[in-house]
Amino acid sequence: MITIDYSDNQVSVAVLGEFTLADFKEFEELIQFKVKFDEPVNLLFDLSEMADFTVDMAWEEIKFSRAHGGDFQRIAVVSDSEWVAWSAWLSQAFVAADMRVFHDADDAGAWLAGLPA
Repeated sequence: MITIDYSDNQVSVAVLGEFTLADFKEFEELIQFKVKFDEPVNLLFDLSEMADFTVDMAWEEIKFSRAHGGDFQRIAVVSDSEWVAWSAWLSQAFVAADMRVFHDADDAGAWLAGLPA
């Protein structure tokens, strides 16, 4: 399950439990709409409550990253997982955005807003 909030040029996504393909498709639709009118977009992806993800979601994320690599200005990922941090680092090969991993959502939000994190 995911929750999505957005304002101006920032989209905030929180994943709760399992991250499924249906969840990712919901996120993908919103991003496609936002980048059409509000380029570039800052993204806060809070994965601190993510329990697991499906393989089809992971594949869709790779395809999405390749197709939308220039649609983001900054991407902040919140997680304590070493696997998520490594995955974010690997995703930088497809995304032109400045991407950082944080342990705290407040620090991530401050960095997205241009404040020192």
